[in-house]
Amino acid sequence: RHVADFQLSVASVKENSSSDCLAQDLHLQAQKLAERLKCDAVVSEISTGPGTVNFTINRELLAKTVLQQVFKDGSEYGVKSELFSTVPRQKAVVEFSSPNIAKKFHIGHLRSTIVGNFIANLKLALGHEVVRINYLGDWGMQFGLLGIGFQSFGNKEKLKSSPLQHLFEVYVQINKAAEDENTKKLAKDFFRKLEEHDEESLALWKQFRDFSIEEYIRIYKRLGVHFDEYSGESHYREKAQEVLKMLEDKGLLQKTTNGTGIVDLSEKKDLSSVSTVMRSDGTSLYITRQFLVISFRDLAAAIDRMNKHSCDTMIYVTDKSQSHHFQHLFQILKLMGYDWAERCQHVSFGLVQGMKTRRGEVIFLEDVLNEVRSRMLQNMTSAKTTKEIQDPMETAERVGLAALIIQDFRGLLSSNYRFSWDRALQSRGDTGVFLQYTHARLHSLERMHGNAQLTDVNVACLQEPDAISVLQHLLRYDEVLYRSSQDLQPKHIVSYLLTLCHLAAVAHKNLPVRGSAPEVAQARLCLFQAARSVLANGMKLLGITPVTQM
Repeated sequence: RHVADFQLSVASVKENSSSDCLAQDLHLQAQKLAERLKCDAVVSEISTGPGTVNFTINRELLAKTVLQQVFKDGSEYGVKSELFSTVPRQKAVVEFSSPNIAKKFHIGHLRSTIVGNFIANLKLALGHEVVRINYLGDWGMQFGLLGIGFQSFGNKEKLKSSPLQHLFEVYVQINKAAEDENTKKLAKDFFRKLEEHDEESLALWKQFRDFSIEEYIRIYKRLGVHFDEYSGESHYREKAQEVLKMLEDKGLLQKTTNGTGIVDLSEKKDLSSVSTVMRSDGTSLYITRQFLVISFRDLAAAIDRMNKHSCDTMIYVTDKSQSHHFQHLFQILKLMGYDWAERCQHVSFGLVQGMKTRRGEVIFLEDVLNEVRSRMLQNMTSAKTTKEIQDPMETAERVGLAALIIQDFRGLLSSNYRFSWDRALQSRGDTGVFLQYTHARLHSLERMHGNAQLTDVNVACLQEPDAISVLQHLLRYDEVLYRSSQDLQPKHIVSYLLTLCHLAAVAHKNLPVRGSAPEVAQARLCLFQAARSVLANGMKLLGITPVTQM
């Protein structure tokens, strides 16, 4: 039996609908309502279910409308829907990724990078203006340690060729001596010189930063991610003083008995909720987002961004351990008189456990990308169905990245999950590999049979249940985009695309193009082309580059 296209719940339109209304009453009312409704050129059948009236759309009209819309709108299919017609176009700043220079680019940064990229892609696709910012951890006491560490263990050549790896090694070495009083003093002195604009120290720090950013850009390119702005804590070292003065002028900064600076966030102003903003020695707290500590630089960065971009919304993408930090940040901004703080949003995500390469611990994101590429390459080489493809390395990288992204985006972002290489890289089941495989398969149909011209299509040839299932699913794409635009969760799009692939696989098996009458072949080709087009659109939103051969 076919599934209806639209369903109306009688309880939702009854004026005095109470929960104790008997099911049989509702069913009776549904039947009465159905009897009063008439079929027309659009609705071909009206039936009833338990308390519902079900509508079936004229099948030829469904096929014609959906296919026309998909072909006409192309990459904007779903986005042009009337669901978005009342949504105002806005400007959004999205801060994501934000690694600390000289510390390992760990898996948490990978999550922030792909989640932030998805949010920026989605906003952009929906017609908003988006500024992507990478706010680097590029200032603070660790640069005192790193500076003296480099003077002892550094190598200029290694710094040039592999900066992230080399700075990490130097940092590990100097950290062994970090508790030594003399080392502590030297590190403090080096950082003081940085703060006082000592040319030699600043030149070394600048090399650390510039070389690291160059390498980041190369790695982000592999991920298909770019930024409009590389900002950092170092940009706000002067402006932080202005924030301190504003807090003092507004009477918001209070000193505790031991001299620590705090801001009272409690409603009754009884210090039941405070945020620490200044050490007792008077130095601004260097950003330690793990603790409930707000640095003046974070406040300065938010104010500066709003002044510079005058955006409608500012989104920060970090792990959920920093939720309190952002609550406090937004509260302090509001106390300072910045009402736009209400339009700031923290999108948080859970932790990934168990991600290791074959060699053991994951150190850098690059290790993960190399690992996923080599495992995928191995799987492709051993698969019997693998054809000769032009660039196996690049294909393996793109398929592997899809595997990482889909495994990450399948659940709620806020939930922690255990990473599994085997599960992520399966070619069957709900994985990124399956999405890529389906896309490549549908693409090869077009390669073999040419592009279908919509004008030649006889939609009467698309009446089989498997074809109708694909068409009904394509019709729903805008609703899924709308849900994701409301809660910024990629999982709605992921489950939609996985279902689309399953439906397309069944249709591909049961509705062959080859060997069918020309008219039927042409109509089916058109259906598969529409499915591939929507699949590619959804994949690109998630940050996946679709492959055409596999």
